[in-house]
Amino acid sequence: MRRKQGFIVDEIAGENVAVPVGEMSKSFHGMIKLNGTALFIWEQLENDVTEEQITDAIVAAYDVDRSLAAADVARIVGVLKNAGIVTDD
Repeated sequence: MRRKQGFIVDEIAGENVAVPVGEMSKSFHGMIKLNGTALFIWEQLENDVTEEQITDAIVAAYDVDRSLAAADVARIVGVLKNAGIVTDD
């Protein structure tokens, strides 16, 4: 799976947000607020990865419990998939 192109991430009022640009702004209206974990996952989704690979990267980078990392990945990826931002192509 990977994230669709057409978003920029910027810091607004101390918060990281993903904003659609170009063609993506025609189909996605709004912004996505990204906390630290969500931003890390967002960046991982630049490449074709699995949830397990993202979980591995979080565990390696943050020394966090694997089951907690896996739950966070599943939740955040689920939200992005439901919004049509992440595809399995």
